[in-house]
Amino acid sequence: METTAVKPQFSEAAQAEIKRLLTHYPDERRKSALLPVLHIAQAEFGGWVSPEVQNLVAEVLDIKPIEVYEVSSFYTMFNLKPVGKHVLEICRTGPCMLRGSDELTAHLERITGAKVGGPASADGLFTLKKVECLAACGFAPIVQVREKYYEQLDTPDAVDAMLSELRNQVHRPALPWEETGLPNALANN
Repeated sequence: METTAVKPQFSEAAQAEIKRLLTHYPDERRKSALLPVLHIAQAEFGGWVSPEVQNLVAEVLDIKPIEVYEVSSFYTMFNLKPVGKHVLEICRTGPCMLRGSDELTAHLERITGAKVGGPASADGLFTLKKVECLAACGFAPIVQVREKYYEQLDTPDAVDAMLSELRNQVHRPALPWEETGLPNALANN
């Protein structure tokens, strides 16, 4: 028996936020909302944008799917494969490297079981990702998790404290457009 995949749909709250965003642009410039709509899509659908979700974004913005693929594959802030509950973005540029980002990366790989560029940790909690400058050089080495920076991660104790805080988070932070509860797509994320 053949099963058909369910087409992804935005929650009502996300649809309302997208509608609000589109009021900022002329109808003939809907594509200008692509980045914020991709952020909404990634938050809505488990932290990554599958080809089906990218197609949904194209449909919502009335643009060609390739236009979405080009943007989502260019910017490192969009995940094109499933990720763990927490994506640890490790700064890899000069100041962080001088202050130990390579050692930090190796330590994170050892204690989480995740590998940079690889799948999430076995427990599904952590994905490791190297990124370009996070603009906090004076506090190197740093890791960004969503909107929060974890700074001066140059000791095992500092790293362990960050991971402990992340492991103890029961729910992810509410999204700006959510007024009540989580959309169904994120209930377990």
